[in-house]
Amino acid sequence: MDTVLLADDLVDTGQSDYDEDFVRDQWSIPGFDPAEDAWLVLGPDGAVVASGNVMPDGDERLKSWGLVHPAHRGLGIGSALLDRMEARAAERLAGVAGATLHHAIDDVDEAARAMVLARGSAFVRSFRHMQIDLDGPRDPGEPPPGIVIRGIDPERDLARAHAIFLEAFREEWGYRVIPFEEWRGLEIEIPGFDAGLWLLATEGGEPVGALNAVVRGDRGWIGEFGVRRAWRGRGIGSALLRRSFATFAERGLPRVMLNVDFENPTGAMALYEKVGMRVVRGFDVYEKPTG
Repeated sequence: MDTVLLADDLVDTGQSDYDEDFVRDQWSIPGFDPAEDAWLVLGPDGAVVASGNVMPDGDERLKSWGLVHPAHRGLGIGSALLDRMEARAAERLAGVAGATLHHAIDDVDEAARAMVLARGSAFVRSFRHMQIDLDGPRDPGEPPPGIVIRGIDPERDLARAHAIFLEAFREEWGYRVIPFEEWRGLEIEIPGFDAGLWLLATEGGEPVGALNAVVRGDRGWIGEFGVRRAWRGRGIGSALLRRSFATFAERGLPRVMLNVDFENPTGAMALYEKVGMRVVRGFDVYEKPTG
């Protein structure tokens, strides 16, 4: 499957953002059963030439994506995979009012776009992967006056980080309130969890910002990142990002990436560009009712 991910990415975007670590963490989330929710397509020689999956995203939504090796495109494999994904989504969400399937595709994949639109999906959102290259040690600089940025104590700080993310993301598109135990399963109880990559910003001991991250392959990935509304505009977000970059640089990683909503209402893309990140690829999300 790694070979398909690599080949698909290199043809469509010129670089690969996914690898074995990504698949491992994705397939470890609660509620996902690879035997029922993922499919591989094998070529005549037994090699994997395509893959697809559907994953839970709350009680009323599933998310999905699929890939076909460039050498095997145009043979109907993508269409067959989409049949499987849509059928599984309908099965899993049977009887759920308002249930939807979100399907993600690279924004440069015109054939996939035409296929999902022809099947009744509608475009709903664009996202961007942003990246900063690390060329050695990085100075994180000083945090804003009165702000302390430190690592986390999992026993004490996970609930605090969760509360910050709930407040920071509550008004963003597609966000749903994730109970703490479910969030633990998604972010902590996965093979890639590394408490040493998480950060907490405090003022007078009060948590005001948080960032979590993982290592996947040869790069760092920043996952959730937020600052409470009353503390925004003071440079706390930039300070958290710079500290994260410095942490990844200490581990010898050559780059750090994150995923951002292209229409993020908080100006997140401008912040990421300010600290030196750039857009390296995009993907679009299409929605289809499952009923």
